[in-house]
Amino acid sequence: MQITSNSRAFIEAEQYSSFILTNLNDGLMPESWYRNVGDFGSGETLNIKTIGSATIQEVAEDVAIVYNPIDSGNVTLTISEYVGDAWHVSDKLRQDGAQVESLMAARSQESTRAIQEYFETQYFKACDSAQVATDSNTIAGFPHRVASTETDGLIQLADLIGLKLAFDKANVPYAGRVAAIDPVCAASLDKLTTITHDVTSFGEKILNSGFDRDHSFLMDLYGWNLITSNRLAKDVTSDGTTTIANNVANVFMSVLDDNTKPMMAAWRQHPSVEGERNKDFARDEFATRCRFGIGAQRVDTLAIYITSAVKF
Repeated sequence: MQITSNSRAFIEAEQYSSFILTNLNDGLMPESWYRNVGDFGSGETLNIKTIGSATIQEVAEDVAIVYNPIDSGNVTLTISEYVGDAWHVSDKLRQDGAQVESLMAARSQESTRAIQEYFETQYFKACDSAQVATDSNTIAGFPHRVASTETDGLIQLADLIGLKLAFDKANVPYAGRVAAIDPVCAASLDKLTTITHDVTSFGEKILNSGFDRDHSFLMDLYGWNLITSNRLAKDVTSDGTTTIANNVANVFMSVLDDNTKPMMAAWRQHPSVEGERNKDFARDEFATRCRFGIGAQRVDTLAIYITSAVKF
């Protein structure tokens, strides 16, 4: 008779499932949100010429007209980021381990994901840095850097309308207006929804799913196609008038085409994995590296809306 008391050698106290838990990741910013600079194959800094507006003048008969130059300038893009990752797997682990190949595949995926998240974080930091700190960054008479004046720095619908007006006055095309806001702001918008017996299609969607789902909004508000992001710049300098503790810089911009996009980026070296055999340590080694730069190409199609990153 074989029972547990006399067959302990055949009982494996610890078991490991074939299922492997991986990280929970959110959606990434689409590449269409920046101009991918393709004419920057060498050098460290790229200069891009800009052209201003012509000025009309009054003219009269037999009076010499004034010859006015048009404003011009340049913006720059620098390859400033050089990041990577490296890992290895030993022969002993391959010989004695289980699901090692699954581990290595997941490790490679997480490395790529980490680089993507780093790029997005630097992108949103560059959006904030494109503006003058402690200033309203007024364009055509309306501020493009605004801090919420609501209690606790909550998002206000009136501010969304104000930013829409600022873009209208700056002649920013209506199509292609997007905004990346913190999930805390999305929660605040959820709380602004009033439940009534007469639920419209718009209200029904909000009640069923909230304002955001998979970091994408169901529809736009006041012309803004909103998404949520956890990688917006935090604890930024305010607009010079209102200070909000533990703040976040929500980004509003136009991504209609390459001429309206406020940000540009260039990849000098896309992420790529290199592998080699290290016979001295009896292991396979892998390394990935990338180089890129992010910069602002125009500021009239960009706005920063500062709100609380914790209150909702």
